[in-house]
Amino acid sequence: MLLYMYLVIIAWLYVAVMMAAAEATHSQGSVLGAIVTFLIYGLVPMAIVIYIMNAPSRRTARRKAEALEAEALKTNKPEDQ
Repeated sequence: MLLYMYLVIIAWLYVAVMMAAAEATHSQGSVLGAIVTFLIYGLVPMAIVIYIMNAPSRRTARRKAEALEAEALKTNKPEDQ
């Protein structure tokens, strides 16, 4: 499933690059307009999608780190005298 999501990301970035190229080569277009088009239609939405897609792995990594920390605190806890 994850592979298909990366395929969608690559395809969307391709579309955004083509839109930016059309903007840059149009007689009334500009390179600045092409850059803004690519940022607004390409990079910003894909950054949000990738951030959301990686949420489960970030959650898993955080839980593992918390479990390791709790285990380390439990094993290194000094005994009461």
